[in-house]
Amino acid sequence: MSKSITLDQPDQRNLLDRMAQGTIGKPVNRLEGPDKVSGVATYAAEFSAPGAANGVLVTSTISKGEVALIDEASVMGMPGVLAVISDQRMIARPAQGGAGEAPVQQVKQIDYWGQPVAVVVAETFEQARDAAKRLKITYNADDMSDVVLNPEDADSWEEGPGTETVEQGALPQAMSEAAYSVDATYTTEGHNSAPMEPHAALAEWDGTKLTVHASLQMLNYNIDELADSMGLDAENVHLLSPYVGGGFGSKLGISPDVAAASVAAMQLGRPVRVVLSRQQVFQSVIRRTETTQRVRLAADADGRLQGFGHEAKVTNLPEEEFAEPVTQASAFLYPGQDRVLKVEMGRIHRMTAGSVRAPGEAVGMQALEAAMDELAEESGIGPVELRLRNIPERHPSDDVPYSSRRLAECLKAGAEAFGWDDKDRKPAQRREGEWWIGTGMATAARIHNLSKAEASVTLMEDGTAVVATDMTDIGTGTYTILGQIAGEMLGLEPSDVLVRLGDSDLARGPGSGGSWGAASSGSAVQIACEAIREELCDMLGCEDEDLTLKDGFAIHNNKRQSLPELLNGRSIEKLGKLKPGETEDDFAQASYGAFFTEVAVNAYTGETRIRRMSGAFGIGRVLNEKTAKSQCMGGMVWCIGSALMEDMMFDHRDGHLANCDLAEYHVPVNRDVPHLDVIMVEERDPAASPLQAKGVGELGICGGAGAICNAIYNACGVRLRSFPMTPDKLIDHLPEI
Repeated sequence: MSKSITLDQPDQRNLLDRMAQGTIGKPVNRLEGPDKVSGVATYAAEFSAPGAANGVLVTSTISKGEVALIDEASVMGMPGVLAVISDQRMIARPAQGGAGEAPVQQVKQIDYWGQPVAVVVAETFEQARDAAKRLKITYNADDMSDVVLNPEDADSWEEGPGTETVEQGALPQAMSEAAYSVDATYTTEGHNSAPMEPHAALAEWDGTKLTVHASLQMLNYNIDELADSMGLDAENVHLLSPYVGGGFGSKLGISPDVAAASVAAMQLGRPVRVVLSRQQVFQSVIRRTETTQRVRLAADADGRLQGFGHEAKVTNLPEEEFAEPVTQASAFLYPGQDRVLKVEMGRIHRMTAGSVRAPGEAVGMQALEAAMDELAEESGIGPVELRLRNIPERHPSDDVPYSSRRLAECLKAGAEAFGWDDKDRKPAQRREGEWWIGTGMATAARIHNLSKAEASVTLMEDGTAVVATDMTDIGTGTYTILGQIAGEMLGLEPSDVLVRLGDSDLARGPGSGGSWGAASSGSAVQIACEAIREELCDMLGCEDEDLTLKDGFAIHNNKRQSLPELLNGRSIEKLGKLKPGETEDDFAQASYGAFFTEVAVNAYTGETRIRRMSGAFGIGRVLNEKTAKSQCMGGMVWCIGSALMEDMMFDHRDGHLANCDLAEYHVPVNRDVPHLDVIMVEERDPAASPLQAKGVGELGICGGAGAICNAIYNACGVRLRSFPMTPDKLIDHLPEI
């Protein structure tokens, strides 16, 4: 039996607030936390299979051309080597209609340095690694003078696939007539997802069915992608990803390790494990594109925007369909009847550009918020006040209402908690020894997504419950949140709810990506629990509003009965189904917030240190205070990385990535991150989901780098428009001491 809800109207029932268990919103510890910290949790590379062989990828050392010859004999005599496999199926691709971002290149046709061309399989990992290093490959390389490697050399630009160009009114006229205006160009460098757990897969083939333990984010799409790549029916593919050590977009689609392990297992008839090295994760999976962004702001004498322009240039490989949606938040965040929004894409030969940590807003918001700070200075209006004056009543382009928006509340709450002073923002006014001290702020915004989701919930005869869905937990707290939702609806403690995730044989969820997991899968769990409650009401002869479930008891008409007693040896299983509906088009839906930070800039070296940072966020209903705050903190850490250090450095001569590990590609570590304050601005959004919750996972990275940029200017008077803002960009422009 199943129950389905299509969200065509805002769900005003407010079910969770009517329940009595009292676990929703509480800072419940992660249910799987002890397993993770004790090493009991099994990740993809740690699964064992009798007789498993090991594969190591071999990647291209040219940027454009073709494989002329793979000399298998050069390694087949080495100890333990079983096979050298170069198969088109190794280049997995999204199934028709899928959401993954696997590349579309051919295994023999080379399109970027580091592209997988073969996998060497041996008895042990060390044997496979040694042979992979010694495998002789002959290439027919294209003339490098004809190969476009760098964005500045792209010879043509097209409208970014999947992005929307908006042209309303006359922006040039608005700029010329504005009381205050900003016309500035900002650049951001490419980013790597850099998940803690490298991509890994263990594949087993029994002659009919392919079973793969893998580190993947979206099993509902991945199963079709892998089946399509291997030439199998989806029912003959079984994916298992119970624990994923971070993904950040890089595990949305089938990656080379999954495809290579599958091909090798099917060819050899024995299990094969393939684990990417850290260098291969950087070189062969996906990157975030670099961007060049022009922002134009035209304001009247009161600082209210009349003209708004945000145009971006991004890149990807030839034929790839993903374009970083840089202007995604710009479409709905600020007003301006004269508007231009555009994303253009150039084709270059670097690894595939795909979704990395809040694609669109993560890089678009930092440039926009830096420009807003420039407008605040130009107009003499405080940065917070300027933003408060520019909160539109309706979507500026689509003219639809906002579903909910606590932006003003976030700005005010964050400013108060931080101790923000909106006045006297003249830069380079405060010194502590050799450090210039300054503060900066920015708005946070991230679109809200809802996706089709299914989840099974079983109320067991002993009064416990089981939640089952193929939804994954990539470190976001999915196990705990789904347990809390089911526990709240059924009157159980989360510890009495077993949550099963990451198995493609279970009910199909939306996967982890786009910050839609909790709202989508969580709503499916709530819907299944509604159906269970309805059956309990039938058994008790009462209406749902008269039934209280708490601490394992059913209470109605002043009668109290334990669930095991009521169930009398039977269990109740229901399938909850959620479908997005007309609310997607009827309302502009997003999560909002505000960042505030204080930095110190060394007067001699240009080194920047973050001294403190606060964020206030409105995400609809907070399902778990602890996991929500943790997600926001993680996003703020990535803001520090984007602002100060993250930069994929490509050799302009041959296109290879020069900093392809965590020693040279810098991410924030403990000493880079100060105490982070997170304020949750509680709200409800009935148009966003039946839970009245919105996405939180990516909001914390959207705009914070702009706040740091603004703080650097306030500290030392150097206005940088190039991210990351490394000391070499500052040092020649620092004030005289």
